[in-house]
Order: sequence, then C-alpha cells, then structure tokens
Amino acid sequence: MSTVHILNCFGEIVSVHTSNAYGRITVTEDSIAQVAADTALDCYGIVDLVSKTFSDNLSDLFKRKRLSRGVNVYTNGDRIFIDLYVIIKYGLSIEAVAQSLKKAVKYSVERFSGMVVDTINIHVVGIKV
Repeated sequence: MSTVHILNCFGEIVSVHTSNAYGRITVTEDSIAQVAADTALDCYGIVDLVSKTFSDNLSDLFKRKRLSRGVNVYTNGDRIFIDLYVIIKYGLSIEAVAQSLKKAVKYSVERFSGMVVDTINIHVVGIKV
C-alpha cells in the first residue's frame, strides 16, 4: 500500500510513503533526485546537469548549491517520473548516451527507492567540446 503527498504551492518537500513486510518507508523526492543526479554524472558522456529555467538558476544562487540541480522528480502513486537536463560531451552519439543514462538512472533509483520508475525524459540542453 502506497500513498503520495503532492507538492503544494509553497514548494514544500514532498514525501513518498510505501510499506512492506519490514514497516513503513518514507522517501523524499529530493533524495530520489540526488540519487538520479549522482548516477547521471557518473555516466559516460554526461558533462554536467543544468537547471531548466532562468528562475531555477537564480534560486540556486541564493540557496546553498542543490545536489539535484537539473533533475525534476514527480511521483504518482508508487510510480516515479524523472526529467534530466544534461550537457553531453561533443562527438558522442546523443541517442547512445541518452539510452545508457536512462538505464543507469532507472536501475539506481529503483534499487534505492523500491518503487517503479515509469518514465525518464532526457533533455539535452547543450554540447561541450
């Protein structure tokens, strides 16, 4: 049995709750985003993660640096949806890097959270030489 608390208009942290034989588990969307970001940065061909909008960049300046910059996580029930905003290394196949990134992030997040990753969207924001 799983329940999800939806993000409110004030941007408060959203938690995903799930239960198993050992008890109740609470995982925040921020922690899922951090796992996804760490995994993405370890993938071959990924140079960096970037914020998707100018306002996100401004908010990063005034807050301490977010470890999950460039990652948006949404949940619905016990399913996870992830958007990654990446810069890819020049000269590599974008499709090959994106597919590798999707597989790696899906595996890491599912292993970490015990929940199903439904969709991972890769947004290539730029190429770096």
